[in-house]
Amino acid sequence: MVKRNLNDLLYFVTVAREGSFTRAAALLGVTQSALSQAISGLEQKLEIRLLTRTTRSVSPTAAGERLLQAIGHRFDEIEAEMDVLTALRDKPAGTVRMTCGDHIVRTTLLPKLVPLLNEFPDIKIEFDINYGFRDIVADRFDAGVRMGDTIDKDMIAVPIGPKLRMAVVASPAYFTKHPAPKTPVDLVAHRCINMRFPTHGGLSVWDFERRGKKLNVRVDGQMVLNSTPHIVFAALEGLGMAYLPEEEFSPHIEEGRLVRVLLDWCAPFEGYYLYYPSRRQPSPAFTRVVDALRFSEGKRE
Repeated sequence: MVKRNLNDLLYFVTVAREGSFTRAAALLGVTQSALSQAISGLEQKLEIRLLTRTTRSVSPTAAGERLLQAIGHRFDEIEAEMDVLTALRDKPAGTVRMTCGDHIVRTTLLPKLVPLLNEFPDIKIEFDINYGFRDIVADRFDAGVRMGDTIDKDMIAVPIGPKLRMAVVASPAYFTKHPAPKTPVDLVAHRCINMRFPTHGGLSVWDFERRGKKLNVRVDGQMVLNSTPHIVFAALEGLGMAYLPEEEFSPHIEEGRLVRVLLDWCAPFEGYYLYYPSRRQPSPAFTRVVDALRFSEGKRE
């Protein structure tokens, strides 16, 4: 199959419609000489005259009229599709996929994204609730959410919330049988509700800091879980002491269902960040999502 030069065909269509090499050349952004040579070359390849040229006008021959009717609307369709693509580039639409834990979905992502989704109905969000460290590039996610100090340096990281604090809690019923710990070291004598990390399978270490002094405590107990809602439930049931971001426990602490201890050992630390590859070309939908989630106190990149 002989390949045709589409530019030559476009040039022919433009000249035939305008009836003038001068106007067609101006529309196409080429010289009249280049335009005339292209049309002559096309006629030579097809071995048929397409345009009748006079000193005053240019009009298609019968063969030229047939070709114009056959292909002219195709170029119109192509132009229309290009306009649609340009509009899509500027229109927030499409699916944004991100991986994160359930705590951040409930406390931050959904509250911030619901107004965006109501404003832009063509934007879709897909959450992958996962406590492991997913490879967002290999797994084809647009973004992920992690604590700021766990993000790879080749990622763009945007803060989506304030600094966090951990909290150690237990139910009032638990403390009727066990004395409250005075220091983190006392936790080794308590029943504690552990979390197992899905990524490497190890149990979490409870980290503490006070006035620059850091302590890492490995605790033990009867219950090991790998999701925060179940840890909260176990603590409410009196199964032991629990250690999670304070937001997980706040309503229960305020209503007296849980008692907080070791407050002075729970120092603020870097909070949650949305992260994504630095080399990606963001879509309008993704840009809107980032802007909606961005925390106003600053940006780490």
